[in-house]
Amino acid sequence: MQTSLISLRFKQALFSGVAFSCLAAIPHAAAQQLNEPQATISAPDAPVPETDEQIGFAADALQYDSNNEVVTASGNVQLLREGNRLRADKVVWDRNTGKVEATGNVSVTDPEGNIAYGDRFDVTDSLQDGMVQNMLLVLQSGGRLAAANGDRKNGVYTLHKAAYTGCVVEDRKGCPKEPTWQIKAVKVVYDPVKARVKYTNASVELFGLPLIPLPGFSHPVGDNGGNGLLVPNLRYDRNNGFEIALPYYLKLAPNRDVTVTPHVYTGTLPMLEGNYRHLWDRGAYQITGYATYGSRLATSSASSTTPADSQKDFRGYLSASGALQLTPEWSISGSIRATTDRTFLRRYDISNDDRLRSTLNAQRIGENSYLSIAGWAVQTLRAGDPQGQQPIALPVIDYRLRMKDPWLGGVAQFQLNSLAITRTHGEDTQRAFAAFEWNLRKLTAMGQEVTFTTYLRGDVYHSSDNDLSAVASYAGDPGWKARGIAAGAIDVRWPFMGEAFGGVQRIAPRVQIVAAPKIANLSVPNEDARAIDLEDSNLFALNRFSGYDRFEDSSRVTYGLEYSLSLPHFSLESVVGQSYRLNSRESILPDGTGLSDRLSDIVGRTTVRYRDFISFTHRFRLDKDSFAVRRNEIDATLGSKKTYAMVSYLRLNRNANLSLEDLRDREELRLGGRVQFARFWSVFGSTVIDLTDAKEDPGSTSDGYQPVLHRLGIAYEDDCLTLGLTWKRNYQVLGDARKGNSFQLRLAFRNIGI
Repeated sequence: MQTSLISLRFKQALFSGVAFSCLAAIPHAAAQQLNEPQATISAPDAPVPETDEQIGFAADALQYDSNNEVVTASGNVQLLREGNRLRADKVVWDRNTGKVEATGNVSVTDPEGNIAYGDRFDVTDSLQDGMVQNMLLVLQSGGRLAAANGDRKNGVYTLHKAAYTGCVVEDRKGCPKEPTWQIKAVKVVYDPVKARVKYTNASVELFGLPLIPLPGFSHPVGDNGGNGLLVPNLRYDRNNGFEIALPYYLKLAPNRDVTVTPHVYTGTLPMLEGNYRHLWDRGAYQITGYATYGSRLATSSASSTTPADSQKDFRGYLSASGALQLTPEWSISGSIRATTDRTFLRRYDISNDDRLRSTLNAQRIGENSYLSIAGWAVQTLRAGDPQGQQPIALPVIDYRLRMKDPWLGGVAQFQLNSLAITRTHGEDTQRAFAAFEWNLRKLTAMGQEVTFTTYLRGDVYHSSDNDLSAVASYAGDPGWKARGIAAGAIDVRWPFMGEAFGGVQRIAPRVQIVAAPKIANLSVPNEDARAIDLEDSNLFALNRFSGYDRFEDSSRVTYGLEYSLSLPHFSLESVVGQSYRLNSRESILPDGTGLSDRLSDIVGRTTVRYRDFISFTHRFRLDKDSFAVRRNEIDATLGSKKTYAMVSYLRLNRNANLSLEDLRDREELRLGGRVQFARFWSVFGSTVIDLTDAKEDPGSTSDGYQPVLHRLGIAYEDDCLTLGLTWKRNYQVLGDARKGNSFQLRLAFRNIGI
C-alpha cells in the first residue's frame, strides 16, 4: 500500500479529471438504471492535502511506464482535493495524449455531498471538458440523474436519453425496483452553479406509464427551490364546473417567495389567487388573496346562479397573518380575514367558516408577569345575521402580575383588564376592572390536599344603545355602572392510591365550598359570558361563567369523585360531580344550563385509552330530577395511524329557553375513517349528519336526519409521491353556494425542488 501527498503536474491533471467526475460522471445505462452500485472499496482514506495544489492520494499499487509516458494507479485508488473525493479500481493518465481515465466501480463525492457512480470516465488535458458513458448522479437533496451518455463544457452538463427521479429505487429487501415516478427526456441540461435541471421533449412517467408530456420544463435541485410551474390542481363541482388551477412559484429571495395561481372554470369567470410569504430572523408573515368578477346572490335567494336579482361585481377574499418576536419578552402578532360577500368562500370551496375574525395583539411575557394589548373585529357570513351587530373590540388590555405571598406562603395574582366594544348598529360597551386573587395549597398529615382561594374585584362599565341588544338579559343598564365582586373558596381533595389489577389505582373524593355575596350582575352588559353550560371542565371552577361580565353570585358546595387506573398499556380516568347552592336567592343562570336550580345536574367524564389503538372519551350531564340525559358527547378513535375509525356524537337536550341562541338543543353525528389496503394505498371518508329535529330546536329546518357533508376518497402516498382522488357532497345552500357534488384530483411530486 502506497500513501502520499502528490504535487506533480501529471497528478494535478489526474485530479482534474476526478473533479469532473465528481459532478457528472457515472453510470446510467441506456436502460436508465438509477440504482447505486454497491461500494466495494475499503482502503484507508487518502490524507487531506495541505494546499489546493496538492492531491491526497492512496492506492494499493502505482506504476510508471517511462517509455510510453503512462502512469497507472490500481487497487482501491483514492484521490482527494478541495473536498472532492474519488474512489476507483484503476486510474490511468497518458501524458502523450493528455487523456485521463478512471475505471472500475468509480465513486465520487463532491463537497456538497453529491455522489457520482460509474464504470469509466474520460477527460481531456484541458481539465475542463469531457465525456461520460452510463452516468448516475445521486444528489445530496435525494434526487438522481441518469443518462446513457453525457458531456461537460464550461461546467455545464448535457445529458442525452436521460431521466430524473426523486424516488427510492430499491425495495425493502434491497432489490432494484421501478421508481414511482420519473421524468424522461431526450435531452437534459444540468447547471451545478444554478442548481437547476432543464429538460427537452420530456414526459412524466407514473408507475411506469407515460402520464404528462412536458415539451419544455425545468426545476431546481436541492433545498433552495426556484421559479417554475407547480403541479396543477384539477377539480369539479356544481357551482363552478370543471376547474384547473395552475400555480406558478416565484422565488424572490432565500426568505421570500410568491405563488400565483390562475383558476379557470367552465361554469364561471376565472379567478386569480396569490400568496406571498416572508420569513425573518425574528418572525414571519404571509398574505393570500383571491380575486374575480362575477355574479352573486343574496344569501336569502334561491339556489340558481343567474336569477333576475343577481348582481355582477368584484368578488374576493384576503387572508393575512404574521408574528414578530421583538425581544425575548415582547412579541407582535396579527391576522386579517375579510371577504367581499357572504357566499364567496363557500362558492369557491375556500372555507366553510361562518365568521371571519381579524386580530392584532402585542404581548409581553415575563417570568412572573403578562401584558396583552389587543384588538379584533368580526365579519359575519351567516344568513340573516346583521353585520351591524358584530363587535369591534379595541382595545382589549389585560395585565397580570404573579408573586409569592411572603407571609402565608401562597401565591398572589393581580390583574388589570380593559375592554371597549363598538358596533355600527348595536350596543357599545366599555369595561375596566382590577382584580386580586390569592391561592394557598397545603397538604395535611392525613394526605388531604387543601386549597384556599380568595378573589376580589372592582368593575366599572359604560354602555349605550342598550335597547339594540338582541337579548334583553344581555343588555344591562345604560350609562355608567360600578360593581364589586368578592368570593372565597376551600377545595379539599383526598386521594387514596394503591396497587390494583396489576397497576396503580387512585380514588379521590373532592369537596369544594364557595361563598359569594349577591352581585349586581344584570345591571351591566354581558358581552363575553353568554355561552354557559355545566360541564366536567368547570364543575369546580370559582366562576362557572365563561367570561368576566357575569360572576356566579351564590354560596355553594360542590362534591365529586375522581377515579383513575393506570396499567402498562391501559388507562382509565373518570370524574363525576354535582353542586348545591346554599342560599335561596334566585339564580341568574338561565334554564337549560344545569345550574338554574339550587341542586345542579350531575356531570361527568370518562376517558379510556389502550395503547395507541383505542381512545374513548364520554361526557355527560344528567337531569337531577328525571335523570334524563341533557348532554351526551362521545369521541372515540379505534385503530392505528394507518387504519382507523373515528366517531363523534353530540346530543344537547337542555330543555332551555329558546330565546337564548347559545343554549339551542342540537344532535349531530360525525364519522370518519381510513383503511390502508396496501403498503401505499388507502381509502378514506367522513360524514357529518344533523340529527336535530323540530322537537329539539323549533328553529331548525332539519327533519331529524339531514346530511351536512359527505367525503370519500382514495389515496396513494410513498416517499416521493402523493396521489389522491376525493369526492365531496355538500348539502348546505347559501345564496349562490349551492349544494352538490365535487371531485378533486391531487397530485404532488416530492424531491423536485419546488
